[in-house]
Amino acid sequence: MHRAPVLALLRAHAALPLDPHEAEMTAEIIRFVEAHADCFLRSCLTGHLTGSAWIVDPARTRTLLTHHRKLDKWLQLGGHADGQTELAAVALREAQEESGLNRLRLVTAEPFDVDRHWIPERKGVPGHWHLDLRFVVEADPTEPLVVSDESHDLAWVELARVATLNPEESMVRMVRKTVAGS
Repeated sequence: MHRAPVLALLRAHAALPLDPHEAEMTAEIIRFVEAHADCFLRSCLTGHLTGSAWIVDPARTRTLLTHHRKLDKWLQLGGHADGQTELAAVALREAQEESGLNRLRLVTAEPFDVDRHWIPERKGVPGHWHLDLRFVVEADPTEPLVVSDESHDLAWVELARVATLNPEESMVRMVRKTVAGS
């Protein structure tokens, strides 16, 4: 699989002024992608690339979160690349599948955030890393939502309330970046 485009995105992201933790994760993901030709596939059992959509309203005051069924926590929408090497397209596909929204707009083709997080063992699939490139996607909060079987619920959440639903640094970091960009 062709890794040069994702490596270019990751290297450009690494050149941005990132907080130390995100900079370290980005460097780790670059090394991982360089070492694993199968990084876009779930069959790469140590870890694999994922694409997520940080869905925001046009005013950038709210984000759409899913109460993830398997992980039982509020998160941005996203999922596995499953061989797709264009991770912005993965993020858009997953956002549509998990929300029912049809009028999604990718704000930029560059990642907004990069994260590396552990997924625990489940149903015979060993624990592994998700190496996540996150993209800002704009949506209309008046468009009807459809909760998929991957979620308990979907909700538009004021940015100031995100940390009450999920205080993990990866979520709080995306809120900080959104507020700083407004």
